[in-house]
Amino acid sequence: MSRRAVLSLVVLAACPALPCAAADAGWSDPLAPLELPRAANAFRDGAGLPGPAYWQNRADYRIAVAIDAKTDVLSGQETITYANNSPDSLDRIWLYLDQNIYRRDARASVIASKWFGQHFTDGDVIESVQVIDGTGSYTPKTIVSDTRMAVELQRDLGSHHALKLKIAWHYTVPGPWGGRTAVTPDSEGKIYEIAQFYPRVAVYDDLRGWDTLPYLGAEFYNEYGSYDYSVTAPANMVVAGSGALVNEAQVLDAAQRARLAQARASDKTVMIRTAADVDAAPRETSRTRTWHFTMTPTRDVAFVASRAYLWDAARINLPDGRHATAMSLYPKQDQGADKWGRSSEYLKDSVENFSRRWYPYPWPNAINIAGHGANMEYPGIVFDGIRDVGRELFWVTAHEIGHGWFPMIVGSNERRWAFMDEGFNTFIDTIESDDFNHGEYAPKRDSEYAPGGGKPADEIVGLLRDPKAPVILTPADSVGEAYRHPVEYFKPAFGLTMLRETILGPERFDRAFRRYIAAWAFRHPDPSDFFRAMSSDSGEDLGWFWRGWFMNNAPLDYALESVRYVDGDPAKGAELTLLDKGGLILPAPLRLTFADGHVENRVLPVETWRYRPNVTIGLHTSAKLSRVELDPDHAIPDADRSNDSLTVP
Repeated sequence: MSRRAVLSLVVLAACPALPCAAADAGWSDPLAPLELPRAANAFRDGAGLPGPAYWQNRADYRIAVAIDAKTDVLSGQETITYANNSPDSLDRIWLYLDQNIYRRDARASVIASKWFGQHFTDGDVIESVQVIDGTGSYTPKTIVSDTRMAVELQRDLGSHHALKLKIAWHYTVPGPWGGRTAVTPDSEGKIYEIAQFYPRVAVYDDLRGWDTLPYLGAEFYNEYGSYDYSVTAPANMVVAGSGALVNEAQVLDAAQRARLAQARASDKTVMIRTAADVDAAPRETSRTRTWHFTMTPTRDVAFVASRAYLWDAARINLPDGRHATAMSLYPKQDQGADKWGRSSEYLKDSVENFSRRWYPYPWPNAINIAGHGANMEYPGIVFDGIRDVGRELFWVTAHEIGHGWFPMIVGSNERRWAFMDEGFNTFIDTIESDDFNHGEYAPKRDSEYAPGGGKPADEIVGLLRDPKAPVILTPADSVGEAYRHPVEYFKPAFGLTMLRETILGPERFDRAFRRYIAAWAFRHPDPSDFFRAMSSDSGEDLGWFWRGWFMNNAPLDYALESVRYVDGDPAKGAELTLLDKGGLILPAPLRLTFADGHVENRVLPVETWRYRPNVTIGLHTSAKLSRVELDPDHAIPDADRSNDSLTVP
């Protein structure tokens, strides 16, 4: 629907005569005030913004890891500087040990067998833990519980104080079945995709205190801070990781450094590590090389290491004249414009689009890795499928790097509220698909519930009719696999599309959405914050929409019953009778076609159905009509379109 059509809202009488009568018996006002799941307070205010008392703890990491390519063991040491900015004193620190998800006795093994099959590891082996506070250092008592570890403090960590944790650990990298982290064989050498690889502090926030949901596969919720990390790997490997590589002179040869400098100034892709470089690298070596990276602010880092990778790059042009670099790494067999040769082009365009539309990309590099196919995102780096090509590679690249905004910049809790991660990101990557290269890969369709290449409004009807479908606000771990994509990705994304195109219009929506992102960049919003922010900034009480689309699952079913001229005279106007037969309400686009051929597009506001499900409204016309159509462009998910049009005699 055009912007003109969306915004040309005509307020029509909900009753044929004023004043309106009381609501029909048994009719529940769909526009009744909504009490959000969490009340506003000094930490999170009524406008959906961080309040005057908002606080957030901080975790800064210094990490050194090494990969043993013979045993596939990663060993590491880290120092975490943890700052308690809360008003509370803490007597313990909770950390996540994500590698324990691969243990045979992990909780996840009974509900997420897709990650494992019959394969297991010993998980994180903690070698030592030391606490250093203002009075000294000591070895604390620790309690490991599944994918979490409690560090019991001998002296409480007071408000606005900090301490250091020193931890040494190791684990065996899972094989290709590992999901989020894995080692995969390739003809040119092993590919190590390393993520969620270090013990990391859980979030302590104003909502729940320590948020320690066990890791069952539903991604993560981490605290922000700075990262300084190094990776020691065999010298024949290239390593790429989140953030900035700070020792290029020690790990890249002169030709590669020159090519990288060229790429940083080029809008066209430049090869950094060529097929010839891969061929020249020794197959076996006892030598090692250490790659050093830094990144801030961020909630995580990840990296990849392999002899097999080619490496290309191009410049990303950001708002206010800044630049970043798009990089792609992939095996030789996946080079070429019909495979991964366009990856950096896709990456560059996506980051530029998201930066221009929503919020500037904050990090120096955006990296796309051809991996074993986990399709998983981390700040500044994403792992996509080696075999992805063409539109699939573009779509997955745009989607995964889009996670840089949700939840890497806007740090929502994706273990609890997947829609704030997957749904928001699907919304922005669908727009990018429309924009890229004049729609080369458009339109992107995200419905796995009723695929068919039709209109999203029609594809989602099956989900809205399904009495077993979870609501969007269902916690992530409670959404079964059959509903994961339609409920966490497609429904919230299409909801934002309707909010932008049909309910608010792009101007009001974009301003409110940008303000929400900027306000919560590198902070931790929850659903109530988002709902309040969008309602407040758009100037629209959207409680009816949050209730109907996010908190419930019900079909929308409007029907046009009749149209008649007042006193039988077209010059006196016409009256339209329509019925709400479903449980969901939305504004209804209406198209009037007149006998002389001209067309008027209007929008019936949600207030039309405040008092009763069947209403007669005045169309305020003065000419003869030939046809009345409800939602002719399929902008809203009407369950039955057979009664959405009337021919006027």
